[in-house]
Amino acid sequence: MSSSVSSNRAEPVESAEVERLVDYLQVRGRLEAESPTALYKRLQDALRSAISEGVLPAGAMIPGERDLAQRLDLSRVTVRNAIKGLVEERLLVQRHGARTSVALRLEKPMTVFTSFSEDMVARGRVPGTTWLRREVGMADPAEAMSLGLSPGAEVCRLHRLRLADRVPVAIEYSVLPAEFLPSPDLIDGSLYVTLERRGCQPVRALQRVRADVATAHEARLLETQTGAPILEMERRCSLDNGRVVELTRSRYRGDAYDFMVELARRAG
Repeated sequence: MSSSVSSNRAEPVESAEVERLVDYLQVRGRLEAESPTALYKRLQDALRSAISEGVLPAGAMIPGERDLAQRLDLSRVTVRNAIKGLVEERLLVQRHGARTSVALRLEKPMTVFTSFSEDMVARGRVPGTTWLRREVGMADPAEAMSLGLSPGAEVCRLHRLRLADRVPVAIEYSVLPAEFLPSPDLIDGSLYVTLERRGCQPVRALQRVRADVATAHEARLLETQTGAPILEMERRCSLDNGRVVELTRSRYRGDAYDFMVELARRAG
C-alpha cells in the first residue's frame, strides 16, 4: 500500500512579497546612492540581511536573475555576482532546472532521543511527510536479525519523505515488528505518538552516522543533485526491557543538516 500528497516544493515569492523584497534591497543596499563599495557587494550584503532578518525565509525561492535585475535597475552580471557569493557561503542554493532558494540549515543534537516531528516543532519549523510506501510483510533475514525476530515474522515497513517548511530534507526507511505496529494505517501524524498510545514507545536508541552521496532517485526526491552529500543515520530503538521496536535508516540532505554533539574532556 502506498500513498502520496500534493507537491511540497518551495513556493516562489508572491508578487506583493517581491515588491517588499525589492524595496528592502534598494533601501538596505543603498543601491541608488554613490558609494566606493561595488554594487554587487551592496546587493549581496542586502540579500544576506534579508535572509538573516527573515524577509527571505528558509526555503523561499528568490526572483530570477532577469526579473530581479529589471526590478532593481541593475545589470544581470551584478545580480549574478551577488547571488554567486551567497551560494558559495551556502546561504542560497542553486539546483539544476530550479530557481535559487534560501538554504535551510537544521541542527540535530545526537545526545537527545527525539522524533523528526519533535525536532522540527522545537525549531519553529512545520514538519511534513510524503508517504512513498507503507506495507506489512514477512521480515527478510537482515531485518529479522536486526529486530531480534524469528524468520518469517511479520513487520511493518514505512518509507517516507520528510519535509521542513515544505522543503524535502530526508528520506526515511523504517521497519517495526508487527506486534508493535500491526498496520501503517494506525499512524496518525507522528510514529512515536502512535507507539506511545500503544504502550510501546522506545526509550533508548543506538545510532550510527556515515557520509554518502545521493543516488539519482534520491536526488529527485530531495530536490538536489545526483552525487550531492548525504548524511546517513541508522538508528535502532528499543524498550526498557531491550526489545527492539524500530530500525530506521535516514538519508539526510548534507546541505540542510548539521549533527551536533556536545563533548566534555574527561578529568585526568
